[in-house]
Amino acid sequence: MTSTNRSVAIIGAGQTGISAAVGFLNAGFDVTVYSERDQQSLFRDIPATGTAVTFGLSQQSETALGVDNFLGRAPQVTGISARTITGSGHDYSELLDFDADFPGWEAVGVDTRLKVDERLTQFLEKGGRFVVENVDPERLDTIAGENDLTFVATGKAGLSGLFSVDESRSPYQSPQRSVLLLTVAGLGHGDDVFAHRSPAGAKHQAFNFADQGEGWWGPYLHKDAGPSWSFLGWAQPGSEWERRFQSVTDAHSAHKVVIDLHREYFDWDLPEVLSTRVIDEDPHSWIQGAVRPVVRKALGHTASGHSIVALGDTAVSYDPITGQGAQSGFIQAAQFLAAAKDHEGEFDDAWINDTYNNFLTSRVDAANLATRIFLRDPLFAEYASVLFPAAATNPKFGSALFGLLSDPSPVLSINSVDDAKSLIKQVTGEDADSILAKFAPAGRFSRSQYDALEPAV
Repeated sequence: MTSTNRSVAIIGAGQTGISAAVGFLNAGFDVTVYSERDQQSLFRDIPATGTAVTFGLSQQSETALGVDNFLGRAPQVTGISARTITGSGHDYSELLDFDADFPGWEAVGVDTRLKVDERLTQFLEKGGRFVVENVDPERLDTIAGENDLTFVATGKAGLSGLFSVDESRSPYQSPQRSVLLLTVAGLGHGDDVFAHRSPAGAKHQAFNFADQGEGWWGPYLHKDAGPSWSFLGWAQPGSEWERRFQSVTDAHSAHKVVIDLHREYFDWDLPEVLSTRVIDEDPHSWIQGAVRPVVRKALGHTASGHSIVALGDTAVSYDPITGQGAQSGFIQAAQFLAAAKDHEGEFDDAWINDTYNNFLTSRVDAANLATRIFLRDPLFAEYASVLFPAAATNPKFGSALFGLLSDPSPVLSINSVDDAKSLIKQVTGEDADSILAKFAPAGRFSRSQYDALEPAV
């Protein structure tokens, strides 16, 4: 590692901030990370910030930053099984059922606390500086004046307010879903798990769509329990699901809500769900809340006029339905690192804006559109009504549809239903109308025959 004699400060020690820190340190920058918590507290005293599933392109960005992407260490995920129902309670129709392999890559879900802990240790071993301090705007002003490049990777202490909202890229004024996350143990990762949904068994995530929201199960690597599973639920605003999610007060009440949800809506997966158990050694194995999707301008200024850069969730917050948050942060960090290594002048406002605009057009615009399609935004309902039936009918297109989780750029070509059909033909080589004509409602989904060794308590 050769020093560049240039200094970088990163405010926030979440997975994006600490990963960026390792990357800049490896590139020869003098790097200081500021965190309101020490390393032990970051590992023990907070919940994981989402499921943090990464796919092909974001894993490449982690590699570019010089951090372990956990392929080969976390439970293997090679695709998704998707099912859609319409109606409420037991009076619903089982409409769409398809199982898709990811197109040439694997996904992994890893506890963000584990990633942060390992990467912080790596950062310190390589000579990085870690300061435990609550940074407010006044202190940030001093830090930014002392460094060549300062990233803000936390919204705490009012720091996100230093970056204005990009209204043209932020169409929602409120969260589009209430979210419930729960990590559990007790369920294995063999071919017999979710075998009723896919011959790949536990190597495929399980995604259920309903009128009131969505539910997802994915293999996970928990910091204490090791190989495990995460449930992530999304509830429509004002729905009964939202009231259930908001009633949760701890991991056990979250577990009960998840089980009840499957009894009433997704009973085909109930045997697997009943085999799960709460991870009692981790009181922070759950999280409930809501996120307003917002894109901020990355360039901000402190009171004295020093330039600062929004990074990760501080720059862009997504609804987590397509897993873009964790991925976007790594991709942004890798793009800024690549640009900084090749830049010889000051990291001035023009450089920050140019680098960020490239990130917006190469990633964020497509990621936001893909997320809105999966959220079934009414503005894009016509697209979804074509894309999902085609995926259920044609395995090649099913793979491409969920390939958008890694690389969402193909959706930028869709501005009409005809564009959606053109994408289907481009992927499959077949006429889209012919593919769609073959679609038929699922009728009745296959039910799980999973035999749990130990029932949930």
